Amino acid sequence: MHGKWVLITGATSGIGRACAEIFAKNGANLILTGRRSDRLESAQNILIEKYNIKVKTYTFDIRDFNEAVKMANDLQSAEITPDILINNAGLASGKDKIYEGLISDWEKMIDTNIKGLLYVTRAILPMMVEQNEGHVINIGSTAGHMVYPEGNVYNASKYAVKALNEAINLDLVGTNIRCCSIDPGACETEFSEVRYHGDKNKASKVYEGYQPLKPTDIADAVLYVCSAPAHVNITNMIIYPTAQRSAYVWDKK
Repeated sequence: MHGKWVLITGATSGIGRACAEIFAKNGANLILTGRRSDRLESAQNILIEKYNIKVKTYTFDIRDFNEAVKMANDLQSAEITPDILINNAGLASGKDKIYEGLISDWEKMIDTNIKGLLYVTRAILPMMVEQNEGHVINIGSTAGHMVYPEGNVYNASKYAVKALNEAINLDLVGTNIRCCSIDPGACETEFSEVRYHGDKNKASKVYEGYQPLKPTDIADAVLYVCSAPAHVNITNMIIYPTAQRSAYVWDKK
């Protein structure tokens, strides 16, 4: 990984921040995006000082295609082509029956989880194709493999990520670019707090009675996939905590 450039969306917390840490530790340079400039600046300063690497940051919402293009243009001007793209930014918003769901929640999930992933991929992937080298990592979810009650639109958005991951792989046949979807089960991040619109009490109950995954567990998997030999393309990895075996089967104390 030494000297490679790794672009991570949603790098201000959770899995994205953990990925930034582990790739920096392994000598990679970073391109970090997020909506919270203070957290991006803090991560940039910490990682540069800690690992003596290069870090570029871009503060924008991936729902804005024009901003994704601006980032890509800026990278091209600096003669930087990402070696690895980690499409991490995503969210769940609300947990309601479909006939009670908020349209604003639906739009936020569809625009971030599907369109945002597409926007960044469309802006960056041509650069990888031109150099005929690279790796795309899409952070999906087990929600893209099994629908659960009141998951509806979030499930649909993650099923879309699964389909897009397969489609990207097909479209990259004949290139040296690899693509993998890493799909976590219950992972303790800000995910549930965002889903429950800031209700920390509800969010904390999601992770009670068992040991959930940690962001570092997923970051370890991302590094493993990206470190595989060039002839090895791991296209999908599903990761559950040991206490969880499906959306319905848990061992909670």
